[in-house]
Amino acid sequence: MSRIEHCESSAGELLANRAIRSFVLREGRITPAQTQALDALWPRYGIGSGDSRPGKDAVPTINTTSLFQREAPLAIEIGFGSGDHLAECAAARADTNFIGIEVHRPGVGRLLQRAEQLGLNNLRVACTDAVELLRIAVPAGTVDEVMIFFPDPWPKKRHHKRRLIQTDFARLLARVLRSGGRLRLATDWAEYAAHMREVLDALPDFENLAGATGFISRPDDRPLTRFEARGLRLGHAVFDLEYRRR
Repeated sequence: MSRIEHCESSAGELLANRAIRSFVLREGRITPAQTQALDALWPRYGIGSGDSRPGKDAVPTINTTSLFQREAPLAIEIGFGSGDHLAECAAARADTNFIGIEVHRPGVGRLLQRAEQLGLNNLRVACTDAVELLRIAVPAGTVDEVMIFFPDPWPKKRHHKRRLIQTDFARLLARVLRSGGRLRLATDWAEYAAHMREVLDALPDFENLAGATGFISRPDDRPLTRFEARGLRLGHAVFDLEYRRR
């Protein structure tokens, strides 16, 4: 099985095993360069092997000291899209280890290309369902920062159940975050921003660092993402949230 086939089958197995997901697999156009990156660079940057089956015991527990060959704070970005933001963060914060999780292969291939171009040694990539990876492979209390920027808002009411930020998922994030760890989110959908606050503010595990206002100013260290730029062009307001794990 090639690395590309593994990426696709991993997500496919998870779709079969979990009833409601926050994503729909849309392959889109994958370039020859992205295809080559997936096959050639996965051994260097990828998490998992062609024999692992997400959701099964074959998924290894992530040991970051072994994975990165050093001890350092760990940040995870869920749904990194094209990977531009994650690559920029990893390049700017060499003292932090980064794991990116994304189900769409073109974006994974693009990030692998950027990682090689920038010579990033502090970045690893998982092409799988973030819920399953966090539940099975990430030990409790080992993550310093989780970033979720511009997740699919699923704007239609009948699709709200597909939104990533739900109570059960928030509890999963609380499990993997260390005490004092940060959860950073952003969206350009006002109703989804209110939903995020409602879910997270209700959990005693999290403290909203914005206080009564609920939302923080756009952080200087958060690079402009493609989705954010599109939302701004459409006149959408952008809402940033930051929580601390109690």
